[in-house]
Amino acid sequence: MSVDAATVRRIAHLARIAVKDEEVEHLKDELNGILSFVEQLQEVDVAGVAPMTSVTPMEVKTREDVVTDGGIADDVLKNAPAAEDHFFLVPKVVE
Repeated sequence: MSVDAATVRRIAHLARIAVKDEEVEHLKDELNGILSFVEQLQEVDVAGVAPMTSVTPMEVKTREDVVTDGGIADDVLKNAPAAEDHFFLVPKVVE
């Protein structure tokens, strides 16, 4: 796959990036180089290679998923301009 000048302009438009006409050719070469590298990566045989998230072995620390109110609802609501039944009161914005 290769990128032409029209594709560079379209990508720039979609990314909302201002690209001058004299920059298009350079960006075209850059994008083609990136795509060429990606094509090289697709040739690598990764059969039997386990997916990993880091080059060093890691174990994600987990904890039990328990729902709590934090035990400080009264302290939190002290700063509220208006509260009722442990909830913030806010002005109605939908009719």
